[in-house]
Amino acid sequence: MTELFVSTLRRLWIAFGLMLMVIGLPAAFLPTHFGIALVMVGLIMVLRSSLRWRRRFIHMQRRYPRWVYPIRRLLRWEIVPVIWHETLRMERFWIPTDWRFLRKLRRRFF
Repeated sequence: MTELFVSTLRRLWIAFGLMLMVIGLPAAFLPTHFGIALVMVGLIMVLRSSLRWRRRFIHMQRRYPRWVYPIRRLLRWEIVPVIWHETLRMERFWIPTDWRFLRKLRRRFF
């Protein structure tokens, strides 16, 4: 009886985590960035509850390390370094070389 209860509870937990991720993905592009927190909480719930999703996440990590590494850092609650590296990446992608200032700013103060 308790195994059935634990299995059902685990499935509900996974479903709720997936629902949070689905809600958080479009909300991540809003100015508040509250969706990123929803996606991370949902991902934590799913990865702690399901061995299959954990294996799938590890496979994605090995196949696409550049995309999954910031997610792993956010899962460890390293928010400020992730935001810094993502802004540097966006600056390198969008702004011409002469106009870039974040790297120079960091070198000046640190």
